[in-house]
Amino acid sequence: MKKILAIIMGTILIASVFIGCKNATQKNEDGLNTLEKVKKSGVLTIGLNDTYPPMEFRDESQKLVGFDIDLGEEIAKKLGVKCEIKTNEWKGIILSLKANKYDMILSTMSITDERKKVIDFSNPYIVGGQRIVVKKGTDNIKDEKDLFNKVVGCQLGSTGEISASKIEGIKEVKKYDGVTEAFNDLAVGRINAVIADGQVAGYYLKKRGEDLVLLDAKLTKEPVGIGFRKDDKELKEEVQKALDELKEEGTLSKLSEKWFGYDIYK
Repeated sequence: MKKILAIIMGTILIASVFIGCKNATQKNEDGLNTLEKVKKSGVLTIGLNDTYPPMEFRDESQKLVGFDIDLGEEIAKKLGVKCEIKTNEWKGIILSLKANKYDMILSTMSITDERKKVIDFSNPYIVGGQRIVVKKGTDNIKDEKDLFNKVVGCQLGSTGEISASKIEGIKEVKKYDGVTEAFNDLAVGRINAVIADGQVAGYYLKKRGEDLVLLDAKLTKEPVGIGFRKDDKELKEEVQKALDELKEEGTLSKLSEKWFGYDIYK
């Protein structure tokens, strides 16, 4: 009886292993990784939030423009495919990546330890940082210590929000879906300051006039990278190769001069 039971169990085990191997082979033969899917379809889909000038935003004619838009187009060219942009609310941008709404995130995303737990990143293509913006004529705010008992605005889910949450004594951290909304509230006096990426703030202030001022104080130093699903190693490597070539060829420097007014890669 024991021999018969052993034979039956052995047969089941062998069958299970065979079926498992067959399924794995089937997946390898018929399934495509993301890079292969991109190459086959001829389209690289990029997820971003379109409320962060000069990185990604809508111009006067509602056309999607910005540094990351141009960079996405250049990366797609390197891969030999077309670039397709899919916009997403910032607070759900990582969840949408993991749900396969797009192939990667190219949206001025700072590389943080928390984010690295759930997605992978390229090497930094920009090193940014959070700075303070105040209304022109504000004499009582010079650095983060002066934010005590003040109402401070930031973009919801951004590293600006993280920086604001770490400053002791702030009366209220007001969170906005887009950083432009925060600047508008600052201009009319609804809040006392905004914490945002320095390059983004500098561009926005230049475009809107002289009603707001970007302070010299730097709160953080933040590397910005492209986000990928953790199992998309092949796509990540191919995009990183494209980034390296674009930097070596001087394309990134040209984009920097176009959108920031100076070469951040020097």
